[in-house]
Amino acid sequence: MVKKLIVGILALILVAPVFAETAEEKGLRIAQEGEHLDDGWVDSTSKMEMILINKNGKETVRKMHSSATEGSNDDGKMLMVFDSPRDQKGTALLTHSHPDKDNEQWLYLPALKKVKKIASKSKSGPFLGSEFSFEDIGGGKIEDYDYKWLRDEEFNGRKVWVMEAYPKDKYSGYTKVVSWTDQEDHRIYKAEFWDRKKSHLKTMTLTGYEKYLDKFWRPGELHMVNHQTRKETKMQISDNVFNQGLKDKDFTKNSLKRAR
Repeated sequence: MVKKLIVGILALILVAPVFAETAEEKGLRIAQEGEHLDDGWVDSTSKMEMILINKNGKETVRKMHSSATEGSNDDGKMLMVFDSPRDQKGTALLTHSHPDKDNEQWLYLPALKKVKKIASKSKSGPFLGSEFSFEDIGGGKIEDYDYKWLRDEEFNGRKVWVMEAYPKDKYSGYTKVVSWTDQEDHRIYKAEFWDRKKSHLKTMTLTGYEKYLDKFWRPGELHMVNHQTRKETKMQISDNVFNQGLKDKDFTKNSLKRAR
């Protein structure tokens, strides 16, 4: 009996490494779990304030509102519209996500009465003078990155996973994004962005989380700091409302011109 037990233990020790999860597999699994936890929000609207802070600390405030649909197969849509200042009122950004190809983005400039498609090569550029890029605003799908779990640690008293994500898009402005993700509910608290020269470019912190419909966590503020320009942008989000009955027709290129 003892001999059989020892043999069984040895077998487990020898076989276990074969089934061990690699750092890459663990990173992908964590990312997929986080995506699934956020399934089912359908659509939402919100109000936003974008606060631009130059290297001398001077602030410029822009007000916006946004709407978004989840989609059924990674084909969600998002519309952001500027309400102020006056010279930017009506400026709008439309994003279409696609499961099998790059996301598409269009920018409407009311002064020119023109809808401009954002080229893939331009998505790493700044979004209307902010420290967020079009790439940041457009978001990304799980399939857009390769992942790697680095370690477990604590962040502000919470247990988190520290992971790296490597963009597959050759036109991405980043070589990697390092994130700190809550192990219980998959909230992201911090993300570091590394540029094409593999230098630390930006850090984003996410705070003021609130839970909606007893399931969906949304941050109240995204604070992006550019370590190379010493500029900052705060994106403050409020009045999140879900299940508004939004339709695909609300997110067409023609709807950009009607956005108010």
